[in-house]
Amino acid sequence: MKFTLSWLKDHLDTSADVAAVAEAMTMAGLEVEDVHDPVAALAPFTVARIVSAERHPNADRLQVCQVDTVDGPKEIVCGAPNARAGLTTIYAPIGAYVPGLDVTLVEKPVRGVVSHGMLCSASELELADESDGILELADDLTVGTPAAGVFGAEPVIDFEVTPNRPDWLGVAGIARDLAAASLGQLITPTVAPVAGTFPSPITVRIEAPEMCPVFAGRLIRGVNNGPSPEWLQRRLVAIGLRPINRLVDVTNLVAYDRCRPLHVYDAAKLVGTEIVVRGGQVAADTPEHDGGQHEHLIALDGKTYTVDPSMCVISDAAGERPIGLGGVMGGESTGCSDDTVDVFLESAWFDPLVTAQTGRTLAINSDAQYRFARGVDPASVVPGIELATKLILDLCGGEPSDIVVAGQVPAAPAAFAFDPARVGSLTGLALDDDRIAEILTRLGFEVARGAPWTVTPPSWRRDVEGPADLVEEVARIEGYGALPSTPLPDLGAPSKGVLNPRQARVRTARRALAAMGYAEAVTWSFTKQATAALFGGGDDRLMVENPIAADLDCMRPSALPNLIQAAARNADRGHPDAALFEIGPIYLDDTPTGQRTVIAGLVSPRSPRHWGGAAGDALFALKGDLMALLDELGAPTASLQLVQGQNHDWWHPGRSARLQLGPKNVMVEFGALHPGVLKALDADAPMLAFEMVLDAVPEPRGKATKARGPAVLAPLMPLTRDFAFVVEEGRATGDLVRAVAGADKALIAEVRVFDVYRGAGVAEGAKSVALEVVIQPREATLTEAEIEALSAKVVAAAGKLGAVLRG
Repeated sequence: MKFTLSWLKDHLDTSADVAAVAEAMTMAGLEVEDVHDPVAALAPFTVARIVSAERHPNADRLQVCQVDTVDGPKEIVCGAPNARAGLTTIYAPIGAYVPGLDVTLVEKPVRGVVSHGMLCSASELELADESDGILELADDLTVGTPAAGVFGAEPVIDFEVTPNRPDWLGVAGIARDLAAASLGQLITPTVAPVAGTFPSPITVRIEAPEMCPVFAGRLIRGVNNGPSPEWLQRRLVAIGLRPINRLVDVTNLVAYDRCRPLHVYDAAKLVGTEIVVRGGQVAADTPEHDGGQHEHLIALDGKTYTVDPSMCVISDAAGERPIGLGGVMGGESTGCSDDTVDVFLESAWFDPLVTAQTGRTLAINSDAQYRFARGVDPASVVPGIELATKLILDLCGGEPSDIVVAGQVPAAPAAFAFDPARVGSLTGLALDDDRIAEILTRLGFEVARGAPWTVTPPSWRRDVEGPADLVEEVARIEGYGALPSTPLPDLGAPSKGVLNPRQARVRTARRALAAMGYAEAVTWSFTKQATAALFGGGDDRLMVENPIAADLDCMRPSALPNLIQAAARNADRGHPDAALFEIGPIYLDDTPTGQRTVIAGLVSPRSPRHWGGAAGDALFALKGDLMALLDELGAPTASLQLVQGQNHDWWHPGRSARLQLGPKNVMVEFGALHPGVLKALDADAPMLAFEMVLDAVPEPRGKATKARGPAVLAPLMPLTRDFAFVVEEGRATGDLVRAVAGADKALIAEVRVFDVYRGAGVAEGAKSVALEVVIQPREATLTEAEIEALSAKVVAAAGKLGAVLRG
């Protein structure tokens, strides 16, 4: 948002200079980004008059001019085609910095003739984008007059507007806050009604009140359009706007002056006598997803936009022809030109969310869309049209009709109770009630003093919803520099930073996964509602009221969708072989107990093409990583139950499982993700993952030690024995492994599966599982008899599960 100092003084009676205004704005919470002072930039430049101009002796396109300057007569070489005797222009002395050329003038010969200065064009002074020659000024200007005074240059303040303060998008709103901060007296002129002389022949009908609750209009006939007066053009150019014509320039002036966007239609180009406000239409006999059947609008920027039913459309011809996008941009078909005689003036209020979404969908960021998306003052609909009418009559003449208003203005903000003592309790400011009431009243709040007070926010401050907001307003205007400095209480010796058990386990898990080659991802705790629905979420209770982005509108029910999308983004950028993990919260419902801390991991195996194929099954590698992680966390891995076929829908039904300590304590789900879910998230299969609920992993029994104990290494060599057991097909191999490992826990160090066979020699409905049993002697080398006895224990333990040695 930009404005000039003189523009501000139309609303604020103050003697403050631009530096004082910028300082007061900063202290009042308005973030000033830049103060551009063209007066300082134009300080070296003054008015000069060419006395004579002769052709350069060594160049046909150059002239040697004798110039009367503030520094006396000067000989200047000039290449402008319009340089001539008697011309009044702008002179730059030696040593001056020319902003349009980004050079500092030095005295040097030009084709053998020394030039003692420069005659400037508009582009060289950055007064225009381009120019054909040097400036031609009025002959009555005195030589030596500063250029800044000639061009009416003045400082421009540029500041950032926060989304909750749309009233700052008008100079009047800035002046109001500065007046409340005691920088001056608010003198914003009151908008006087302009009486209509005839009924408006153009009526308005609202078919979509949820998009546009109120729409006001007025016909002004007999206007004389054309270029705006110099004062208006200068004011618009100073803030970076291009003057177009009087009618359009008036709407731009009101938008920046009062934060009241308007639009003007050439009444002669309207079809019919009724304007209809509705949603975008799709042909009745075609599906909505068929983009070719949507309405189209050629907008004022010359581009063609496709309109859908979520957008607000202004139409004529009994509602058939789109002529504008409500709150965003008008259509080319009804635009005003210098030939416009009758004009229909629009002042409406459009829903901020609809307007913002339309702008994002169509990639339009017009001045009107920027303001309506933040929430224009609904009470300014009629005053805005009255102010614009007066300006149009003053600049263009004409005869106004009565104002026609369709719909109803949205309800004003509700009053609420406020205890002024909260200012002191929350900020420490020692302000009496009169000062608090004075600040709020200057900001436009209605204050009814009682026990407690009743405060009603003004129509332009819909961001104020409760007492804390009022406390912030008082502190902001009184000055954050006035807040007392109070030291924090002495709490004794500082904490030594001892981690609680949960924090220690999170750190252990983070280090363990990083050591395994996983990269940590830090993603949002939000996701898109449709994505949350894929993972059992999407409940309306977990929707975010004010999301930071349209695709982050729901609290996530799982950490997996964010990891999937992160891996897909890596794959799109040429890094498909991802291994990611995240430790963070998920949200199963809106209660405090509905939040869980999870450890989620994901691998996207993409082995390079090789004649030997994949190095191994990544799913078993993932399970190995998971078991190693559980060991690091002290989980009772020997007691875990591996259950298949009971996972959620986002897991592959044939390649996923869960680890649990009984059916009521499911610790981990892991396996391959369902291809349908990956397709919905635009990710390529396969992807393998696990998600562990940290709260479900029991803490290790006994007091944890800070240091690992000494390693106990057996002095004897281990030996191995192989067994092949035939078991029923439905028996989990893990059950067999655990049974064999428990046959003799003192001697059996490890049990590995190295083959699973089905086919000839094995009965139908059974399988052969080959195990390698690692035996670790402890005190003496085992005899053959001891090894046979241990083998018998292994066979007996397997037999309890119905397994028999394969013959």
